[in-house]
Amino acid sequence: MFEFSQYLGFLLFLTILTIGFWLMFFLVGFVSYWVTGASWEMFKEMRAKKKEEQSI
Repeated sequence: MFEFSQYLGFLLFLTILTIGFWLMFFLVGFVSYWVTGASWEMFKEMRAKKKEEQSI
């Protein structure tokens, strides 16, 4: 069977794998939110600039 140190190594591996998965999940959500917000702000600025040029 397994020795206790091998069991601890396996648990450490599963812990690191799980933390990495949830960190990746969080970062993907955060980065997509950031890119979407930045794109929307840039679109609004371009639209306002175009409106300002037409009113002059």
